[in-house]
Amino acid sequence: MKIDLHLHSHVSDGDLAPAALVKAAAGAGLRVMSLTDHDTAAGVPAALAVAASLPIGVVPGIEVSTRWQAYELHVLGYWIDPLSPPILAHQSASVRRRTERMHGMVAKLQEMGIPISYEQVVAAAGPEALSIGRPHLARALLAAGHTRYYGEAFARYISDSGPAFVAQAFPTPGEAIGMIHAAGGVAVWAHPPLDALEALLPAMVEWGLDGLECFRPMLDHQQVGMLVETARRFGLFPTGGSDWHGPHRAALGDFSVSEEAVYELLAVGGIVP
Repeated sequence: MKIDLHLHSHVSDGDLAPAALVKAAAGAGLRVMSLTDHDTAAGVPAALAVAASLPIGVVPGIEVSTRWQAYELHVLGYWIDPLSPPILAHQSASVRRRTERMHGMVAKLQEMGIPISYEQVVAAAGPEALSIGRPHLARALLAAGHTRYYGEAFARYISDSGPAFVAQAFPTPGEAIGMIHAAGGVAVWAHPPLDALEALLPAMVEWGLDGLECFRPMLDHQQVGMLVETARRFGLFPTGGSDWHGPHRAALGDFSVSEEAVYELLAVGGIVP
């Protein structure tokens, strides 16, 4: 069984609508997927609805951006109720924070002599996007001819150390984990930085972390083994996914994990016994 538990739709910064993403995933041979848009679960109901008529199961999910010390850490929430008060409150607060942040980044670019507007960023994001982020700004800069390719926007302007970067007032990982649990879900640390894993993980576990994303593209066998061993040592279950946003990086379904690798997460929602 091919499984991918980390996919994004255009409700945040992916290329496809939730329903189209589910259809594409099923067509690519995936049999279980999770929609994990950034700071919103607004696309989950549509994904679940279309999956009902396809040979694919959808794990309701969200990817919550957090900040702790010098790190921006992402926490995946699986098996959440997308319409629960904690999720809806987080979505509303995130939209406000992201809007304020994007206005600040646009203002910095304008001060640098780059004539980009917030309206252009919204247009690049598309009408369905609820979670506006740096990828949308990068698209807007490229569309307006201010960069030669997508990644140049990050390299020159909007990386964490870039001159147009504005830090967002993210919640802490502990707050994100609490919110996910309150929404009926389980919390998993997404793409943890390998160089800071041992230093940060004890606090994450103390805050109630349930799992660790161990299976990801670009990791070699030794790195995956280290992550799985670390997860087991701390009493966490391993998960995995491609973090797929669109075909510009890889084809959907090129990366997948097996049922055996993530059976504990699937069992939470009853997909496997």
